[in-house]
Amino acid sequence: MNTHVGSFQTHTLSLPQFEQLSQEQENHVLGAICYGMAAQIAPLAHGFAPPLIQVAMPVLGKAHTTPSGPADVDSICDVWLSPAPLEEGHRADIRYRHDGNTLFGTITLTESEVTATAGASPLQHCTERAYRQLFELLDTLGYPHVYRLWNYMADITGHSHGLERYRQFNLGRQDAFKACRRDVAGNVPAACALGTTEGPLAIAFLAGKTLSKPIENPRQVSAYDYPQNYGPRSPTFSRASLAHIGGNEILLISGTASIIGHRTMHPGDVQEQTRETLRNLEAVIQAANLQARKPGFSLGHLCCRVYLRHLADLAAVQAILHERMGAGCNAVFLQADVCRQDLLVEIEASAWLPA
Repeated sequence: MNTHVGSFQTHTLSLPQFEQLSQEQENHVLGAICYGMAAQIAPLAHGFAPPLIQVAMPVLGKAHTTPSGPADVDSICDVWLSPAPLEEGHRADIRYRHDGNTLFGTITLTESEVTATAGASPLQHCTERAYRQLFELLDTLGYPHVYRLWNYMADITGHSHGLERYRQFNLGRQDAFKACRRDVAGNVPAACALGTTEGPLAIAFLAGKTLSKPIENPRQVSAYDYPQNYGPRSPTFSRASLAHIGGNEILLISGTASIIGHRTMHPGDVQEQTRETLRNLEAVIQAANLQARKPGFSLGHLCCRVYLRHLADLAAVQAILHERMGAGCNAVFLQADVCRQDLLVEIEASAWLPA
């Protein structure tokens, strides 16, 4: 990673690289999401502590490229950087940094510290609390537009309090959207929701002062229009978000899987699910190019996070991605629980073009 940060950007760093950033580099870090099984992320040098969440997900395969080539690493970090001077703060349970145009924030809540009520589980309570705090922070600081959300929780498809946990999460999320007078359909941010091996509810978010464009997939029913057999409240996210940040047009694609309409396709077949997922990514890219100032997004230019339910599927999924996206496919593979039991793979992605 270069010392000078000349534009808004992201880098994928190994945990040791992240911990060894120079003070000059640290001054430009908006925030980070770190994946792996390390017990704790050591404090960075110079007493620096950017907003970050640590996600308990094993990193799979050759996950990171070093100057000498691919290397096996235990933990990796997605680091968001801005060339502008940053301000940081802490409000309620949220840590954040912003540069006057873009804000990155994180929030972590422990379910065991919350008591279930007759109408809501601890996860539902935590989710609503997190999102209410998020919207209140953005209203206070003047960042009205949420571009992207990352949601991670333990045992996402497990059942408790009479309901699947992902459905509990969707209840809490939508309750907060409505309470804070946010749209629950149409103008909603991109997002993912994945299951971790352990740990609290952990959320990271990217927001800005300029309006982004929600992108939908013509091959799929919009998630916010799912029928009630997927839960009492539909998921509140768009298939992608197209934002203008720091002179770039950035496509932020939500977690994408083998779904046509609203139904899972190819259950039990990870190879066909991967191919269907790539077709969905292509459909989202095509829809984004219709709204982009300079159409130019393509499958081969995506930076991907690939979530696999089973470690044994890694080689098969890697082979398909390399076949469709090229040998230089920019992807990190993580072991995670996808939000439906019959889904074996999910891919989220981002791409950048000069505006």
